[in-house]
Amino acid sequence: MSETSQLTYQAIVAPREHRLQLRGLQHRILQWGPSDAAPVLLLHGFQDCADTFQFFVDAMPREWHFIAPDLRGFGGTQWTNQPYWFPDYLADFEALLDHFALHESVRVIGHSMGGNVAMLYAGVRPQRISAVVSLEGFGLRRSSAERAPKRYAEWLDQLHKAPAHSTYASVEGLAEKLLRRNPRLTADRARFVATAWSKLGDTRYELRFDPWHRLVNPVPYRREEAEACWRSISAPVLSVLGGASEYRQALDADGDTQRFHQALGRVTVADLAGVGHMLHHEAPELVAEVVSQWFVKEGVTP
Repeated sequence: MSETSQLTYQAIVAPREHRLQLRGLQHRILQWGPSDAAPVLLLHGFQDCADTFQFFVDAMPREWHFIAPDLRGFGGTQWTNQPYWFPDYLADFEALLDHFALHESVRVIGHSMGGNVAMLYAGVRPQRISAVVSLEGFGLRRSSAERAPKRYAEWLDQLHKAPAHSTYASVEGLAEKLLRRNPRLTADRARFVATAWSKLGDTRYELRFDPWHRLVNPVPYRREEAEACWRSISAPVLSVLGGASEYRQALDADGDTQRFHQALGRVTVADLAGVGHMLHHEAPELVAEVVSQWFVKEGVTP
């Protein structure tokens, strides 16, 4: 019997799950902590889901209230079964704030893609965000306009065939793959993530995100536009980086990590040595310590 089949992470703070209609799609929402406390919004990364913030939540003070949606097309939130467009995540996030009557400024923590959503929204609606934590949510590499014809052609070609998922014989098999790809994970956390990420299909386990996310984005990433939004952020920003992150290394080579921070008015940078891109999976206690201390320093604790 493999190590991952014997171990799974046991949550300390139990999540509360409910469904919510946002902009025509049923969203799955998790909450932790006292519901009468002012919330902190958590936004997950690409192909991830709200569940895997569990390690981070368990390491945070118990009086904190967290709200985490599965973003459209991920986890337990409804799929569109067609191509996805990034601005929809900004509109979904605003609808989430409106539903919870969060008309005062709020605190948000986002990882990777969720960090990019949080950072863009904080610049587009600066009055609605009081503090933002970016966990490796520093944008994508610049793309050349010369690649546009090829990207559009590739996207059109992909539309002719419905995308398919990779499948796995078992949750344990997926957990073992996660451990091979990221040896900084522990076996119990890998099993927890694999369970959160997968569901049983007809005979095999499938990943819980819409395979239409796999299509190339036909619209080239325009980093200059992202930087313009970041310059409009008025809230303090904590940028948490993984010292061993493969994504961060590519941006460092182009000088874009530095330019990301230069675009921000009030930014604190925490560079965690030996931690990779999935830093809240790998070192949740360290991330929680850095985040909670920064919230205290900025005076934005519950």
